[in-house]
Amino acid sequence: TAMIAIMAIAMTYVLSAGEIDLSVGAVAGLTTVTVALTISVAGPLAGVAVGLLTGIAVGVCNGWLTTRVGIPSFLTTLAMMGIAKGVAMWISGTSAVPILSRSFAWFFGGGSLGIVPILFFWILIFGVWGHIQLKNTGFGRRVLATGGGETAARYTGINVKNVKFQVLVVSGTAAAIAGMLYAGRLQSGRFQLGEGDELSVIAAAVLGGTSLFGGKGTVIGTIVGALMIGMINNGLILMGLEYSQQLIARGGIIILAVALSQRQ
Repeated sequence: TAMIAIMAIAMTYVLSAGEIDLSVGAVAGLTTVTVALTISVAGPLAGVAVGLLTGIAVGVCNGWLTTRVGIPSFLTTLAMMGIAKGVAMWISGTSAVPILSRSFAWFFGGGSLGIVPILFFWILIFGVWGHIQLKNTGFGRRVLATGGGETAARYTGINVKNVKFQVLVVSGTAAAIAGMLYAGRLQSGRFQLGEGDELSVIAAAVLGGTSLFGGKGTVIGTIVGALMIGMINNGLILMGLEYSQQLIARGGIIILAVALSQRQ
């Protein structure tokens, strides 16, 4: 649930600004591969740097194409989802790349402090940061204003394009961090990791009270939504449903959540 929660916190900003990012799952998978390949050559510190640069680069591309070229974020990130997955398959040869660094594996998902998993602290850090930024800073207010009414926000002096660019970069970076957590926890890089996560991420944000139509978002609600999605996913697995059936169930949850949000 930690990876879903981290990406969903960033997605809260994207949705609140009136945009969407469908590439987060593929970016997480691509990051696991770039990190694993870099660690095998240059060590864990270089791997972390390359992982972050992977997410930032994708976020910058998404933001630039959306705000400067004028392509809707739905289409931009949908195309980027395919590109990221294709690149991950290409550079890995569709094979898993092992990660042998114990320090990286401990810090990114595999370790614990006493009885508390390290993943809990990742959620805590992102949750506190995301909540404070959205509710108590000028940036958060600009994000909500942009999604609530782009024209009105522009007339009040807000650079709407910059706000949307920034939230898409934040989303790409968060997806990269989630990818490193996948890589550390499973001690390997695989292009399949993160596949389909975009459905769970969007569902978590919407279930938590974030509007798909912009102008409304809550990080605490998103974390609760991510926990609910985690419980639902575990329940579907325990019920013995196939992966295809799990996707159908997740899609149904998103439809129900959006319908309730639209009524409100």
